Amino acid sequence: MIDLFDDPVGFLSRLVLQIPALLIAVTVHELAHAVVADRLGDPTARRLGRLTLNPLPHIDPIGALAFVLAGFGWAKPVPVNAQNLRHPVRDMALVAAAGPLSNFTAAFVVLVVVRALGRVDGLAPSLVVDPLAGVLFWTYVFNLALGIFNLIPLPPLDGGHFLPYLIPRASWSFLHQLEQVGPFLLILLLFTGATRYVVQPVFNVVSAFYLSLVRLVI
Repeated sequence: MIDLFDDPVGFLSRLVLQIPALLIAVTVHELAHAVVADRLGDPTARRLGRLTLNPLPHIDPIGALAFVLAGFGWAKPVPVNAQNLRHPVRDMALVAAAGPLSNFTAAFVVLVVVRALGRVDGLAPSLVVDPLAGVLFWTYVFNLALGIFNLIPLPPLDGGHFLPYLIPRASWSFLHQLEQVGPFLLILLLFTGATRYVVQPVFNVVSAFYLSLVRLVI
């Protein structure tokens, strides 16, 4: 929000590029959850119309507003009924993993496109290439950041859904307690900026790895 008052034109210009990028990242993430849950036996997401590339069913209005005002936000979680899954504990972990993995995959694909676009920059009108490159840049950033952020082992993030599959059943009572306070801890981490110290270093490492791979491809 500070940028809105210091540089309103720059803020709005960046927001125009960020909004479609955010919609792509969120849609990829939530659709992956829905598809994997459906394949593993739970039709809940399909019945609610979440098996779609249309971003509207995946958007949480308050989460979208929070992104505009505070720089972070959230989507509408895909509902999953674990009782419909063939192997509830394992399959819930797979459903949770699908979201971040889809974002990592999308980020890599976008990076390949960005590098390819850079090679043909002189062949296309700058008025077309520049905005497209901007949207692709933010699509890469949001997908990679969203994938990393959701791996934090804290409910209600996807990383928190891995825990029942990774820790002994005797510790599940602790998980139930963590689920109660998880959202409040997450809000605290976001508002204090603590998540930046987790996401940014991992982002830099993964991004450097992706760039080295892309240079081998193109």
